[in-house]
Amino acid sequence: MKTFPGARFALAAALIALTALLLQARGRTEIIPARLPLSSFPAELANWPSTEIQQDEKTLEVLGPGDFMERNYQDPAGMLPYVDLFIAYFPSQRAGETPHSPQHCLPGSGWNPVENVRVTLSFSGHVPFPANRYVITKGDDRDLVLYWFWAHDRGVASEYWAKYYLVQDAIRMNRSDGSLVRLVTPMLPGESAEAAQRRIRPFTSAVVPLLDQYIPR
Repeated sequence: MKTFPGARFALAAALIALTALLLQARGRTEIIPARLPLSSFPAELANWPSTEIQQDEKTLEVLGPGDFMERNYQDPAGMLPYVDLFIAYFPSQRAGETPHSPQHCLPGSGWNPVENVRVTLSFSGHVPFPANRYVITKGDDRDLVLYWFWAHDRGVASEYWAKYYLVQDAIRMNRSDGSLVRLVTPMLPGESAEAAQRRIRPFTSAVVPLLDQYIPR
């Protein structure tokens, strides 16, 4: 069945509005659990040190109220491309602040998506979950983008499923917190998307077990 962009947007807006109404109906005090701030996320992953990337005021304005972290992890031997890790956490989405899908930002920043597929990520100690894999280009440069939405120890690729679970969790838990996790790496000449994904697997393997500390279950 074909779904039109306007219908998808209307559905997402309706789900957000429904979440807000449900939270209001349950009372004014939404549960916002304790957690570690993203500023304390490990500065070294898979033995790679990182450099902090500060978000400018315009970006923070677009993102809205939340906790954000972006780090550029570098191969200490200088042999492999960096891996950029970005995590956006929203302690409450009852006023409509939700994670922005990277696919909406790519064209505006000059990057063109040339491949967009769903992949399944599977790691020891966690159930497999779907993620989005993009190949984007700008001139001669190619980047691999891997991202997913994460809330309450659950990963989903679709922003519409993320909205569905937002409503479900609001009813069941009186919570509307959620997040976006995104990894980006420049692709090597001739490197396939599958090979680039395998190359950054040590980072995804290191990131996922840590998420519950910063994005509560």
